[in-house]
Amino acid sequence: MIDDFAKAYLHSDLWEIREAMLSKLDGLGEYEVRRPLTTTGTNLLGLVKHLTLSESRYFGEVFDRPFPEPLPRWDDLDARGADMWATEHETRDEITARYRRVWAHSDATIAALRIDSPGHVPWWPRPNVVLFNVLVHVLTETSRHAGHADILREQLDGTTGTATGHASPPRDAAFWTARRAEIERAATAASNGKTI
Repeated sequence: MIDDFAKAYLHSDLWEIREAMLSKLDGLGEYEVRRPLTTTGTNLLGLVKHLTLSESRYFGEVFDRPFPEPLPRWDDLDARGADMWATEHETRDEITARYRRVWAHSDATIAALRIDSPGHVPWWPRPNVVLFNVLVHVLTETSRHAGHADILREQLDGTTGTATGHASPPRDAAFWTARRAEIERAATAASNGKTI
């Protein structure tokens, strides 16, 4: 009984964080979703593309249930890093639709297997796993990247919150200037007035 509960609980959290991840693209233009916002080029659409490839591997290859569409293999060194950004020839609709197809494939794998069903992750140091390990890993990775997406979206237009329907109330520039100054004062005070 606890196995069924754990599987259902983790799976429902994965559904929620997937939707939250895609909601970070809502209302933004093509440039904004593709724009590199960190030194390493991290961008919103690239995070979705990366999660697509990652989830397809974990709920596909790992359990010998490969995703039916062609995607780069995990050991293709020439393709490494290409999943972190979208070319000008890849559309947002193509990338998000593929992510949703991967969800459906992953959901079918999760539904078909017991939580203790064995899998093999050749790129892990301890490659023999069970579905439980992979569910936790994919949920963690998706949540981590959704956190990145939260920060990127805030940089773009100030939108914060876990999903479009649950966004934090908008604040004006004066509020955020005052809040930032308050946090800066606390950081300075905590460092005994030393600045770096």
